[in-house]
Parts: sequence; structure tokens; C-alpha cells
Amino acid sequence: MGTEGSQPLLEDDKVVPFSYLNKTSNLLLKSTKWVLKFAMWFIFICWASFLFFVPLEFVNQLSSKLTRATTGALFGITGSVFLIYSSPLLMIAFLAIIYLRISGEEEIQEKKKKSASFRLWTFPIFIDGPFGVVTAAELIGILLFSVYTIWAVTVYTIRDINLLSLFEITDAGKRTLLLVELTGLRLGYIGLICMIFLFLPIARGSVLLRLIDIPFEHATRYHVWLGHLTMMLFTLHGLLYVIAWAIEGRLIQELIAWKHVGIANLPGVISLVAGLFMWVTSLPPVRRINFELFFYTHQLYVVFVVFLAMHVGDFVFCIAAAGIFLFMLDRFLRFFQSRKTVDILSAKCLPSGTVELVISKPQGLQYNALGWLFIQIRELSWLQWHPFSVSSSPLDGSNHVAILIKVLGDWTEKLRGHITSVAEEEQGETDGLLQSSFTLNASVEGPYGHESPYHLTYENLILVAGGIGISPFLAILSDILHRIRESKPCLPRNVLIVWAVKKSDELPLLQSLDLNSLCPYFDNTLNLEIQTYVTRESDPPLEEGKIAKYESTCVFPAPSHGGMSSLVGTGNIIWSGAYVVISTIGLVVCVALLNYFYINPYNIIDWWYKGLLFTICMAASVVLFGGFVIGLWHLWDTKTSTHSNSDAQNNFGGFQKDESNVYKNASSQDDFVNIIKYGQRPDFKEIFGSMAERWGNVDIGVMVCGPMALETSIAKECRSRNFGRMSNEPIFHFNSHTFDL
Repeated sequence: MGTEGSQPLLEDDKVVPFSYLNKTSNLLLKSTKWVLKFAMWFIFICWASFLFFVPLEFVNQLSSKLTRATTGALFGITGSVFLIYSSPLLMIAFLAIIYLRISGEEEIQEKKKKSASFRLWTFPIFIDGPFGVVTAAELIGILLFSVYTIWAVTVYTIRDINLLSLFEITDAGKRTLLLVELTGLRLGYIGLICMIFLFLPIARGSVLLRLIDIPFEHATRYHVWLGHLTMMLFTLHGLLYVIAWAIEGRLIQELIAWKHVGIANLPGVISLVAGLFMWVTSLPPVRRINFELFFYTHQLYVVFVVFLAMHVGDFVFCIAAAGIFLFMLDRFLRFFQSRKTVDILSAKCLPSGTVELVISKPQGLQYNALGWLFIQIRELSWLQWHPFSVSSSPLDGSNHVAILIKVLGDWTEKLRGHITSVAEEEQGETDGLLQSSFTLNASVEGPYGHESPYHLTYENLILVAGGIGISPFLAILSDILHRIRESKPCLPRNVLIVWAVKKSDELPLLQSLDLNSLCPYFDNTLNLEIQTYVTRESDPPLEEGKIAKYESTCVFPAPSHGGMSSLVGTGNIIWSGAYVVISTIGLVVCVALLNYFYINPYNIIDWWYKGLLFTICMAASVVLFGGFVIGLWHLWDTKTSTHSNSDAQNNFGGFQKDESNVYKNASSQDDFVNIIKYGQRPDFKEIFGSMAERWGNVDIGVMVCGPMALETSIAKECRSRNFGRMSNEPIFHFNSHTFDL
């Protein structure tokens, strides 16, 4: 009730429509994102161009002038080299944090394209070579690094030959040896340039990987490629010096030399030996036979990095410092996340030799359907960590996540034996449900995966799985059905699942997903077809259509420790961003204090010692400054998750009650095509041809998860179809979800 003289807060003719405000906000957001994108690309292109052309004389002189101009009394030449080589990468990381924050969780745009279009990162080019399946985008990266290496070696060799004229050496043999040593020096520098990028792909929660939306499981192969190139360069670097010293008769003296000013040789020898151990044990023949040997020797990276810093000194080490620092940040954060004990809510052993674990998760920790978790179960091993693909959709439940594990090795055998032994000891089994007083705990790192759910960006999907490779596609299918039911943006409308298994006892894995329960009448929106191939059985079993009982099922008591920790690089972007920024500021502060109170007053000039002190500053900034942010993050996470944890406790009874009915064969699953063929393998040429005729000129997302032979077959078919494509035919976009360390 208003008085006579009262006026509305806003006059009618001055009311700003909500749609106008929304459009203005969207325009401002898009403009900000465009500016950030431009700034990041500008910094990267300038930085990469400098690295590429620095072998040229005039660029090298420009670098020297820039170094002299930026050399201050406090930081010295170390600060200049760090500013030129490392700071651009950190600046891009800072801008990426802002970009990811304002991007938020963008809704999937349901816009049907008029015609198909090629994408460099989903177009397979090389398949059977030493690099495996290589897309067009990856081929460009390989060529750039190859061209840079050849270009730099060539330019430096020409410069060194011209440089020999400055030395008054008339003996041809001595001139040759000097050229050999100079070439070794240049190879070491080129190796440092490659090392800038070496650690970036294995920082699992790196903001840079999130920015370009390349998940850790895909980026690992880039680390492998760069590792081979870097170690080849460093090995040649050391070998050329060894040859020159041996000819000159001073090999032993030089190998054990530890100069105070200049390059310290012995730390370099130690670093190279550690690198060679890592390199040899990472080769496929060794890694596949003895993975644990590969894993444990790879921890020598600490020795490799520390002694490299002592070998070259602090200012030379700053060339590759940024990538190593970002990896240290990720590793320290993973250490904190893995310290928390996580409750396993239920464990099932299926007759197909598969184990399902349902793990407690905090409500605020988000993941995509194509996510990964690293699991350690201390009852089985204190050292072993294993990656597994998530088999549940984030929409299945906010307080838990599920994974499927194929029993293949010693660790998985122990896991199945552990679960079955618990089931046998307890006597309270009723209708396949075991109420156990026993608990099973795990340590978890992750979840990791794509920053955005790329499976939702294709209207047409072909999902090809081999055996347990169906696990991530269960998550995809569940995610799509949930979104259709809840009217959330979801582009997929046509989905074909091609699944190859060895025996029919694996069929319950896919048949267990009750599609109509997830989304009644989904066939009005989604055209789903499933083709299953049982390769080692010529006839269906007598019990066809009947789901086999589980060997054992354990539903554990209500959670006591709660879900996995939210302290993960792919988690809250504000906290993870603050962690990176504050730690970087801490590095600058630590180096400044060290120089001001110790190095400069006491005139510390030993290169190796200053290199060691710099690595200590890097570690101290991560532990002290980064640890402070992690502590605040943990307190905030504990406070905000208290309510969600209590809700999870209250809902746990419902989880127990429904768990026995999750895996059932729905009698109403007649709303989609479900074909099971025995004694044959899928003919992908015929399958892809049929889909091409049916769907026409569209983009088809092809996702494969399974053995390398299966991935190769799919990549070949995609490449063949794309190269021979007619104007009215689709483009097949190849996406691999195989994670093979």
C-alpha cells in the first residue's frame, strides 16, 4: 500500500529490461574473454618466436641487450634470464586463471551445424609409426620441434665454424676438437629449450592444460615424445664432450671436475646418469615387462633436476625453471590430496572378472563423464597408484563416483581377493546384499579429464569399446540420458555403441544400465543403437538374457572419513589459481631475500651453489607460500563441505537400499536397437559406411577406448573416410580415451 505521493523506485519509462542487461553482460563477458585470448596468444607467439630465432646472431644480440637492460642489483643476471625465458609462461598461466574463472561452466550450445567441418586435433594422419596415432595438430607440433632442432643445430654449427677464426689455433685436430666441444655446448642449450616444455604435460591439474582443454591422459604422450628428444640432445651433449676429453687425454679429470665458477662437470654427469636410467626404463620393451621398475626409476627426476641446476648454475637453469616450477606446484598439491583417506561405499566382484568400486565424493567436487581417478589402496600396496576411468555420470549422484576395474594383474587380483574374502567371512548375506562391519579405504588423486564435456558437442556419436573400455561410455550414456530427462543442454541425438568382448559373461556390464529408469521415453529424443560382438563364442549361452549373479557384493557402513579431498588442480579455479599466483610471488620473494641477505653481502659466486640455492627457493616457495594457501583452502573446504557431508550421511541409507537393484535387466529396453553377434569381429568399414549413408553431411564424433589394435583400426577407418569424403558425406572426428603409460 503506497501513499499518494509515493513513487516507484524506477519509473516505467526508465525500467531497464532484463534482456538488455543480460545482453550487455554477455557482451562484456565475451569482450573480456577475447582480450584475454588475444593477450595470451600475443605473449605465446612472441615468446615462441624468440626461442625459435635466438640462434640467429641479431636475435642473440638483442637478447644480450635485453639481459643487460633488465639486470638489477638485487636479482642480477638470474632475474634477467628468468624474466626473458620463464616469466612469459607464468604470465600466460595467470591470464588463464582469469579466463577459466570468467568462462565458468558454459552451457552446451544446441546449434546444429549446416555442414561438417574438419578439425586439426581430431583428424588422424599417421597411425602405424613410432608415435602411434598422430592427428594433424600433433603432427604440426612434431614438425615444429623437429624443424627447430635441425634449424638450431645447423645455425649454431655455421656460427661455431666462423667463430673458430677468432681462436689462434693452427692445428687442424685441435680446431676439430674445439668444434666438437662447441657443438656439445649448443646441444645442451637446445636440450634446455626442449626441457621448458618437458614437465608441462605431466602436471595433471595444470591450469595450462585446462586452458587448452588437453587432459593429462592425452598430454602424457607429449611428455614421452619430448622426453626422448630432450634425453637424446643431453646424451649427445655429454657424449661429444667425453669424446673430445678422451682424445685430449683428460677424460677422468674433466668428469670429476667441480668448478666453483663456470660449469661444474660432476653434477652434470650425475644428472645425465639419472636421466639415462629414466630414459632406458621408460622404453616400451622395459616398461611393458616391468612397469614398477619404470615407475620407481622415474622418481630420479628429483636427482636429475637438482644436479642439472648445480651443473649449469642458477641463471642458466632459469631457462627451464617455469615448467619445472608449475610441475612442483601440481605435485605438492597432489601430495596433500592423496593424504586424505577416502571411503569406498561399495565394492562388487562381477563374474566377468571386473570389480566395481563406488567412492565417496564431496558434493562440490565436479568432474566430467570422461574423467579419470588415480587410486591407491593401502591394504594392497603403499606405493602403487593406478589410473581408472570413471564409469558414472556426475549427474548420477553428487556424493559418489564409480569406477570399473578389470582384473588383469597382481594388484587387481589382490583387490578382488580382498573383497571376496570379506564376503566369505561375514554371515549376514541376504539376497546378494552383504551388510558388513568391515571398511575399505583408499587414497585418491583427481578427478582429471577434459575441462569441458566434449562428448556433448557432437550431435552424432560412435562409441567403440573393447572389453572394459565400455566403462567411460557407460558414463557418457548415463550423462546424456540424465540431461535429456532434466531438459539440460545436450547435443547428441544419434548414438551408436560398438562393443567387442571376448566372452558373453562380460555382457552384463552394458545390459546393467537401466536406460528407461534413467530417462523414460528417451527414444523420443535419442536414437540409440548398440552392436555387441562376442568374438570367442560362436553361439549364445543357454542362459542368454539372464544376468549372472555377482560373485560377491559388499556395501560398507556409513562413511566415516568422508569423500575425496577437493584440493586438486582441476577443482575450484579461484583457490587453485591463488595457489599458483601466491607461490610464484613467494618464489620472487624467496630469491630476493636470499640475494639481499646472503648472496650479495657475502659475495657468493659459486655457480653450482647458487643453482642449488635457487632450487631450494623454488621448493620453499611451494611449501611455505603454496602451503599457506592450501591450508586456507582446506579450512574453507572443510567449512563448506560440512553441510554436504551431513547430507551424504543422511542419504547413505538410501544408497544401501537401492544398491542391490542398480544392476538389473529392464524388461522394457525395447526402445532401441540392441544387436548381439557371436563368433565375429566388427567390420568397421561396413559400420562406418552404413552410418555415413544414414546421417549424411554431418560431424560424427568417434570415441574409442580399448586395446591399441582397436584404436589403430578406428583411426585408419576415420582417416580413410575423411580423405575419400564426398560433399554429401560426414566427417569422422577421431577421439581416443585410451590411457597407456
